[in-house]
Amino acid sequence: MRVALICIDKPGHLHLRTENRPAHLQHIQDSGVVEMAGPFLDAAGGMCGSLVVLNVETMDQARAWAEADPYAKAGLFQSVEIREWKKVIG
Repeated sequence: MRVALICIDKPGHLHLRTENRPAHLQHIQDSGVVEMAGPFLDAAGGMCGSLVVLNVETMDQARAWAEADPYAKAGLFQSVEIREWKKVIG
C-alpha cells in the first residue's frame, strides 16, 4: 500500500529542518520504503514542509516511519497527516 505523509513545519523553524536534513535523508535511504519525497515551498521558495510517499504493508508501518523521522524527533512539524494514497499516473 502507498501512504502519503503530509507534514507542515512550525513557522520560524527552518533551522531545525536545516540541522536535521542529513539525518532525515539518511532515514529515507536506510528505510527502503520511500518512493518519493520532497519539501513544500513557501511563496519565497523556502522549505516549509514535506511530502513523503511510502510503500509499506500497513498503516502502522507508515506511522512508525513517521515517528522515527529525524524531523519529527526534532519537533519540526506543526502537523502530520498520514493518508493511504493510490497511485494512478506516473
